Amino acid sequence: MQEDKLHYEDFTLGRSFALGPRLVTAEEIVEFAGEFDPQPMHLSEEAGKASILGGLSASGWHTSSLFMRLMIDAYVLKAASEGAPGIEFMQWRKPVLAGDTLSGRSVVEEARLMRSRPHLGIVTFGHELQNQRGETVLKARNAVMVRRREMTEISA
Repeated sequence: MQEDKLHYEDFTLGRSFALGPRLVTAEEIVEFAGEFDPQPMHLSEEAGKASILGGLSASGWHTSSLFMRLMIDAYVLKAASEGAPGIEFMQWRKPVLAGDTLSGRSVVEEARLMRSRPHLGIVTFGHELQNQRGETVLKARNAVMVRRREMTEISA
């Protein structure tokens, strides 16, 4: 039901959403790499150890996909989301190795109404993911378009 969803008004400055935890397995690293990023360090432990990454490591794109799934599970599917206009930045800070467990936070950093579409607001999030050692593996910032509750109720 629409009224059960999180709307623009629910994304107050500083509101935080926990991401994860999510174990990253060797099998999924190799499977993702085989299809989307078949570089040696993503396909075998030996090649990963011979690289600067130190072991079988997830592609940055795989890490980004895992991050997206964590956001989906934490709040995106619970929100009256209308998609995102893009990503301001995404940084892969440390390698994600087979056996790592990822967790983190998405925090509302900005929220504003859209002049051109008054039924929508833009919510900007800052994100960080860490591994089980507390090392930051990903930092990102992006905006999401979210329907306003008042406008949804008016149009219903």
